[in-house]
Amino acid sequence: MAGILSCVVALAPLRVEARDEGKPAPQFEVTTLDGKTFRLSDARGEVVVVNFWATWCTFCREEMPVLETYYQRHKGEGLRVVAISMDGPGEDGKVREIVRAYSYPAALGRMGDILGFGRIWRLPMTFVIDRDGILRKDGSEGDPKIDLAALEKEVTPLLKAGDPRRRP
Repeated sequence: MAGILSCVVALAPLRVEARDEGKPAPQFEVTTLDGKTFRLSDARGEVVVVNFWATWCTFCREEMPVLETYYQRHKGEGLRVVAISMDGPGEDGKVREIVRAYSYPAALGRMGDILGFGRIWRLPMTFVIDRDGILRKDGSEGDPKIDLAALEKEVTPLLKAGDPRRRP
Protein backbone atom coordinates (compact mmCIF):
# COMPACT_ATOMS: atom_id res chain seq x y z
CA MET A 1 0.00 0.00 0.00
CA ALA A 2 2.79 2.43 0.90
CA GLY A 3 4.46 1.71 -2.47
CA ILE A 4 1.30 2.57 -4.39
CA LEU A 5 0.77 5.73 -2.38
CA SER A 6 4.35 6.88 -3.01
CA CYS A 7 3.86 6.34 -6.78
CA VAL A 8 0.68 8.41 -6.74
CA VAL A 9 2.38 11.18 -4.77
CA ALA A 10 5.40 11.09 -7.11
CA LEU A 11 3.16 11.40 -10.19
CA ALA A 12 0.90 14.11 -8.77
CA PRO A 13 2.98 17.01 -10.17
CA LEU A 14 2.56 15.54 -13.66
CA ARG A 15 -1.21 16.06 -13.67
CA VAL A 16 -2.46 18.55 -16.21
CA GLU A 17 -4.89 20.91 -14.54
CA ALA A 18 -7.19 23.11 -16.53
CA ARG A 19 -7.81 26.58 -15.23
CA ASP A 20 -11.45 27.30 -14.49
CA GLU A 21 -13.01 29.38 -17.22
CA GLY A 22 -15.38 31.92 -15.74
CA LYS A 23 -13.28 32.24 -12.56
CA PRO A 24 -10.50 34.74 -11.76
CA ALA A 25 -7.46 34.19 -13.95
CA PRO A 26 -4.23 33.11 -12.31
CA GLN A 27 -2.13 36.08 -11.31
CA PHE A 28 1.24 36.22 -12.98
CA GLU A 29 4.21 38.49 -13.37
CA VAL A 30 6.98 38.43 -15.97
CA THR A 31 9.84 40.69 -16.90
CA THR A 32 9.62 41.45 -20.59
CA LEU A 33 12.67 41.32 -22.81
CA ASP A 34 12.80 45.12 -22.80
CA GLY A 35 13.14 45.06 -18.99
CA LYS A 36 9.60 46.12 -18.07
CA THR A 37 7.38 44.24 -15.65
CA PHE A 38 4.08 42.84 -16.90
CA ARG A 39 1.64 42.00 -14.09
CA LEU A 40 -1.87 40.81 -14.74
CA SER A 41 -3.05 42.96 -11.84
CA ASP A 42 -1.77 46.06 -13.68
CA ALA A 43 -3.84 45.19 -16.76
CA ARG A 44 -7.23 45.48 -15.02
CA GLY A 45 -9.72 46.99 -17.44
CA GLU A 46 -7.95 45.49 -20.46
CA VAL A 47 -8.39 42.21 -22.30
CA VAL A 48 -5.20 40.14 -22.02
CA VAL A 49 -4.07 37.38 -24.37
CA VAL A 50 -1.26 35.27 -22.88
CA ASN A 51 0.53 33.11 -25.42
CA PHE A 52 3.03 30.47 -24.31
CA TRP A 53 5.38 29.53 -27.13
CA ALA A 54 8.91 28.33 -28.01
CA THR A 55 11.32 28.96 -30.86
CA TRP A 56 11.29 25.28 -31.90
CA CYS A 57 7.48 25.10 -32.06
CA THR A 58 6.26 25.38 -35.66
CA PHE A 59 2.63 26.11 -34.73
CA CYS A 60 3.81 28.79 -32.30
CA ARG A 61 5.83 30.51 -34.99
CA GLU A 62 2.81 30.41 -37.33
CA GLU A 63 0.59 32.03 -34.67
CA MET A 64 2.87 34.93 -33.85
CA PRO A 65 2.16 36.96 -37.02
CA VAL A 66 -1.56 36.29 -36.50
CA LEU A 67 -1.33 37.63 -32.95
CA GLU A 68 0.54 40.67 -34.29
CA THR A 69 -2.14 41.38 -36.90
CA TYR A 70 -4.90 41.07 -34.32
CA TYR A 71 -2.96 43.19 -31.82
CA GLN A 72 -2.40 45.95 -34.37
CA ARG A 73 -6.11 45.99 -35.23
CA HIS A 74 -7.32 46.11 -31.63
CA LYS A 75 -4.63 47.53 -29.33
CA GLY A 76 -6.45 50.87 -29.22
CA GLU A 77 -9.49 49.08 -27.77
CA GLY A 78 -7.76 47.92 -24.61
CA LEU A 79 -6.05 44.76 -25.84
CA ARG A 80 -2.81 43.51 -24.31
CA VAL A 81 -0.87 40.57 -25.70
CA VAL A 82 2.12 39.01 -23.98
CA ALA A 83 4.14 36.16 -25.48
CA ILE A 84 5.93 34.00 -22.91
CA SER A 85 8.73 31.88 -24.29
CA MET A 86 9.26 28.48 -22.73
CA ASP A 87 12.72 28.12 -24.29
CA GLY A 88 15.69 27.08 -22.20
CA PRO A 89 18.57 29.29 -21.02
CA GLY A 90 20.72 28.78 -24.13
CA GLU A 91 18.02 30.13 -26.45
CA ASP A 92 17.72 33.76 -25.27
CA GLY A 93 19.37 35.14 -28.40
CA LYS A 94 17.07 33.18 -30.69
CA VAL A 95 14.01 34.30 -28.70
CA ARG A 96 15.08 37.96 -28.97
CA GLU A 97 15.71 37.60 -32.70
CA ILE A 98 12.23 36.19 -33.35
CA VAL A 99 10.25 38.63 -31.20
CA ARG A 100 11.97 41.63 -32.75
CA ALA A 101 9.42 41.31 -35.59
CA TYR A 102 6.47 41.85 -33.22
CA SER A 103 5.23 44.88 -31.31
CA TYR A 104 3.60 43.08 -28.38
CA PRO A 105 5.83 42.33 -25.38
CA ALA A 106 7.60 39.03 -24.92
CA ALA A 107 9.12 37.44 -21.84
CA LEU A 108 11.02 34.35 -20.81
CA GLY A 109 8.85 31.98 -18.78
CA ARG A 110 11.70 30.87 -16.57
CA MET A 111 12.28 34.49 -15.54
CA GLY A 112 8.77 35.09 -14.25
CA ASP A 113 6.08 33.91 -11.90
CA ILE A 114 3.75 31.88 -14.13
CA LEU A 115 3.02 28.98 -11.77
CA GLY A 116 -0.68 29.85 -11.61
CA PHE A 117 -1.10 28.52 -15.15
CA GLY A 118 -0.07 25.07 -14.00
CA ARG A 119 2.15 22.88 -16.10
CA ILE A 120 2.62 24.22 -19.60
CA TRP A 121 2.40 20.80 -21.15
CA ARG A 122 2.07 21.62 -24.83
CA LEU A 123 2.80 24.54 -27.07
CA PRO A 124 1.32 26.79 -28.11
CA MET A 125 -1.00 27.46 -25.20
CA THR A 126 -3.06 30.63 -25.30
CA PHE A 127 -5.16 32.01 -22.47
CA VAL A 128 -7.67 34.87 -22.77
CA ILE A 129 -8.53 37.04 -19.77
CA ASP A 130 -11.36 39.58 -19.84
CA ARG A 131 -11.34 43.15 -18.54
CA ASP A 132 -12.54 41.99 -15.12
CA GLY A 133 -9.64 39.55 -14.74
CA ILE A 134 -11.81 36.51 -15.49
CA LEU A 135 -10.35 33.64 -17.50
CA ARG A 136 -12.39 33.24 -20.68
CA LYS A 137 -10.21 30.76 -22.60
CA ASP A 138 -8.15 28.04 -21.00
CA GLY A 139 -5.30 27.35 -23.39
CA SER A 140 -4.68 23.91 -21.95
CA GLU A 141 -7.94 22.62 -23.40
CA GLY A 142 -9.25 22.28 -26.93
CA ASP A 143 -7.50 23.12 -30.18
CA PRO A 144 -4.19 24.78 -29.37
CA LYS A 145 -3.96 26.71 -32.65
CA ILE A 146 -5.13 30.31 -32.77
CA ASP A 147 -6.05 31.97 -36.03
CA LEU A 148 -7.58 35.34 -36.88
CA ALA A 149 -11.12 33.95 -37.03
CA ALA A 150 -10.76 32.37 -33.57
CA LEU A 151 -9.41 35.61 -32.11
CA GLU A 152 -12.24 37.62 -33.65
CA LYS A 153 -14.79 35.14 -32.27
CA GLU A 154 -13.32 34.78 -28.77
CA VAL A 155 -11.60 38.08 -28.03
CA THR A 156 -13.41 40.81 -29.96
CA PRO A 157 -16.67 40.46 -27.96
CA LEU A 158 -14.64 40.92 -24.77
CA LEU A 159 -13.14 44.12 -26.19
CA LYS A 160 -16.59 45.41 -27.10
CA ALA A 161 -17.74 44.95 -23.48
CA GLY A 162 -15.81 48.08 -22.50
CA ASP A 163 -13.66 48.96 -19.52
CA PRO A 164 -15.37 47.93 -16.23
CA ARG A 165 -13.91 50.99 -14.53
CA ARG A 166 -16.02 53.15 -16.85
CA ARG A 167 -19.26 51.17 -16.66
CA PRO A 168 -22.21 52.84 -14.90
